[in-house]
Amino acid sequence: MSFFDGKHALVTGGGTGIGAACAALLKDKGARVTIVGRNAERLATAAADIGVAHRAADITDRDQVASAFAAAAEESGVIDILVNNAGAAEAMLLAKMSDELWDRMLAVNLTGVYNCTKAAIGGMLDKGSGRIVNIASTAALTGYAYVTAYCAAKHGVVGLTRALALEVARRDITVNAVCPGYTDTAIVRETIDKIVETTGRSRDEALAELVKSNPQGRLIQPAEVADTVIWLCRQASMNGQAIAVDGGEVM
Repeated sequence: MSFFDGKHALVTGGGTGIGAACAALLKDKGARVTIVGRNAERLATAAADIGVAHRAADITDRDQVASAFAAAAEESGVIDILVNNAGAAEAMLLAKMSDELWDRMLAVNLTGVYNCTKAAIGGMLDKGSGRIVNIASTAALTGYAYVTAYCAAKHGVVGLTRALALEVARRDITVNAVCPGYTDTAIVRETIDKIVETTGRSRDEALAELVKSNPQGRLIQPAEVADTVIWLCRQASMNGQAIAVDGGEVM
């Protein structure tokens, strides 16, 4: 019997990229899966393609999160596995950054993780077991110029991960983070578009600029991140860890 058989896994940002890869692999391993995302149409399409349930919600809105998570638990049972994947990145020099951009980056990338974790943790505590995996970034482990707000939020995610891991360690609940490097997702493709637009470089040159930080000289694939999520869910002794999936960029 698989560890995942009969368990309910909820993945935020499950309509594309890393989230969709996690949802598909969790389903393949035997879990009942619900994906949550803000774009209802894209979410429904992804859910149909993967063969999972879906609930539309903006993770920055606590009422929407509470409603979506309650409905998901009603439909598929207590949330046993939470993958906090939804996120967003925008680049801007801090000196030129608007307060709105700062607030938006923290709301999506950090407060959204809090909102979703808060909505799921009660059921895990009542059940006496659970797995929480937060998708952070190498920007949670080091600094990158031009994405100060994103780095601050992702560092916060790792801090939340480590603190919560201690709070629930004796309840058979683990809390870990996965920190991917530049990954072949819509966010990175948008970053490449921005480099092309602002510098006049070709797409190949822009891609080369991003991947040079990875010693393997390539983008990470969403499936590689999903594999790490699955591995962490299986490990009862892995708790409070931030695992880099980046080809050796951050050690």
